[in-house]
Amino acid sequence: MRRYSATRGRRLTAYEATVERFVTTRPGAWAFVHLASPVDRRLVALTGARLSLAPRAPVGLLETTGARSGRPRHTALLYLADGPAVLLVASNGGRARHPAWLHNMRAEPVVRFLSREHGWRAYRARTARPTERERRWPDMLDLYTGYAAYQRRVTRPIPLVILEPA
Repeated sequence: MRRYSATRGRRLTAYEATVERFVTTRPGAWAFVHLASPVDRRLVALTGARLSLAPRAPVGLLETTGARSGRPRHTALLYLADGPAVLLVASNGGRARHPAWLHNMRAEPVVRFLSREHGWRAYRARTARPTERERRWPDMLDLYTGYAAYQRRVTRPIPLVILEPA
């Protein structure tokens, strides 16, 4: 039976449930990070975050400034709109290291994010405090259950990132 997502307000389609199960695995996470993400960077940008390789899932585009290069860097990410704020998870597909975008964000917390709800917007990014993470983490797990599997795989706490309008 397909799972119900309160965050999405519906049951996942058979396709979504299959993709979610696959991406939760190590090979699936690798494929999503290395193969789907580069396609999504372009697709999300071209369609204003209306289309991605994860249909009906909220995928947006994060623009950070490279910590060393100073150049714009774009990353397609699942997100959860929380009023004017946006929540992101720095899971890196369950790998031991944090994603590069988190390093860039910590070096320069003023970022831009493209979402279906708000289009391109400037935000100030920060890592959620432990109490915030504890309170909001269940919503992120409802959005994508794979985050729980990723957390079990790694010893590092997977950061929850909050983007607040600049």
